[in-house]
Amino acid sequence: MDDKSLSDPAEVLISTFEKEEPKDRDKKISVNPVVSKVATMYEKLRTAMDYRDEELILRTAIERILKRRILFGGVGKPIAEPLVRELVWARYFPDESVSESIVSKIQKTIELYLTLRSNILKQHHKLTEKTVNQWINQLMSAEIEHLLAPRKKKEAMASFMFNIIKPYINIEDQDEQAKDVQAFIAVRKAYAHDDLPFLRYRLFNQFFGELTEESLSYVSENFLKGYDEINSQLKHPRKDKILNYVKDKTVVFFILEDLLNVEQGGIRQLVRDEAGLKRVIFSICHARYGGIASKVRRAIIRSVIFILLTKAFFAFAVEGTYETIFFGRIIWTSTAINIGIPPLLMAFIGLFIKAPDRTNSERIFNYVHAILINGNPNFQKHLTIKAAPDKATLLNTIFTILWVTTFLVAFGLIFYILNLLRFNILSMGVFVFFLAIVSFLSYRVNQTAKIYSIEDGKSLTAPILDFIFIPFVRVGRKLTEGISQINIFMYFLDFVFEAPFKGLFGFFEQWFLFLQNKREELE
Repeated sequence: MDDKSLSDPAEVLISTFEKEEPKDRDKKISVNPVVSKVATMYEKLRTAMDYRDEELILRTAIERILKRRILFGGVGKPIAEPLVRELVWARYFPDESVSESIVSKIQKTIELYLTLRSNILKQHHKLTEKTVNQWINQLMSAEIEHLLAPRKKKEAMASFMFNIIKPYINIEDQDEQAKDVQAFIAVRKAYAHDDLPFLRYRLFNQFFGELTEESLSYVSENFLKGYDEINSQLKHPRKDKILNYVKDKTVVFFILEDLLNVEQGGIRQLVRDEAGLKRVIFSICHARYGGIASKVRRAIIRSVIFILLTKAFFAFAVEGTYETIFFGRIIWTSTAINIGIPPLLMAFIGLFIKAPDRTNSERIFNYVHAILINGNPNFQKHLTIKAAPDKATLLNTIFTILWVTTFLVAFGLIFYILNLLRFNILSMGVFVFFLAIVSFLSYRVNQTAKIYSIEDGKSLTAPILDFIFIPFVRVGRKLTEGISQINIFMYFLDFVFEAPFKGLFGFFEQWFLFLQNKREELE
């Protein structure tokens, strides 16, 4: 065995993983299993229509329930208790795993944020009611998730990763604080998979601290200042470059997290045995790689369901109506191609996704080992972002022209081929609509598969593939984000269908409880 010991930062991190959560002896919330089964089926269908990473589904569900109940006049406890029950119905939490005492904390959170909303609308007329509602719903839902499902180990690892990685990032024309904020955002996105609502919540807490009755007045008065600063940081011109750098290093911290979950206190002994540590890390890497296929398969299935349920219905209804009016019949050839191409393309992309090799595991081991012993992974590359030029250079102008040309050539070629296949103008639009969305979702699936690869160099064909597909990916992202905001079908489902549907759940649960009480009286 080698005479090695853990670095101080690693010791602090490991102590977090060693702490045992105190047992909660409060009374738990229980729901009827029959109601729960139906609610779970509905929730799976609903989440499939709203394409998001798995880590974001709970917060999204909380926000959806909050918006519906607030719309119908709920405040405080009338929202908090049914909210928690709905989440247990849908099996976001196992039956009898959520304490009844949490309801009062959620009630207080809801009341605080609704009061903040009212104060902002009175004091800051620059912000529209729609913007304020969006922010408050996102902040409130993120806070409630934090109350219901605190992830102390995950948060400790995210903080550890931030402190490890920020010295590797330098922005020449920015001060240290601005650089740290961008490193923080990149770590939250790459490691914790935070989306825009979660990032707003994290930065809100960094700017104002925790929202309490004592801080409510200060937050209300200064909300506009915080709003502007948060937006400025989230729209930072160098954010994508920093995120890509951090993403490439994230797998090291995923594997370190797995190692600590498996070994916990035993890591102190294991770190003295380099060969033994290497075997454990290689085993963890192998397990992670083995999960890529199932993760990609789930992502593909969810992508196809997302396309068919939320986009296809509207698109084909319009296309079918158009063809019936102008051609007297539905042209099934173009319809079949429009239906068949998305799932086939997604499946085709899946065939080319491969797990990382042993060399990748070797690099991960070296970095994890260095972090545990030295508190520094000694990454091969630093990220230095030079100051942006005051004026656009001739080269940038040429690149912009080439980029626009790429868009025109890529989409022009598709329209030319579709014209040869005798597609009408609307069918062409539907095809390109789907192709762009599928290209974006395929890119997301590919990124999912690459999450465990570190410092993976680009192949010789990558620039060619980028030239062909990036225009479709960018348009697909805009379409997916934009249409999700105005999806009439989703609005109908959330506010017209879901409200009475969940009301029936509540009725039947009370009815089953009534029958159970009557049965107990006979015994």
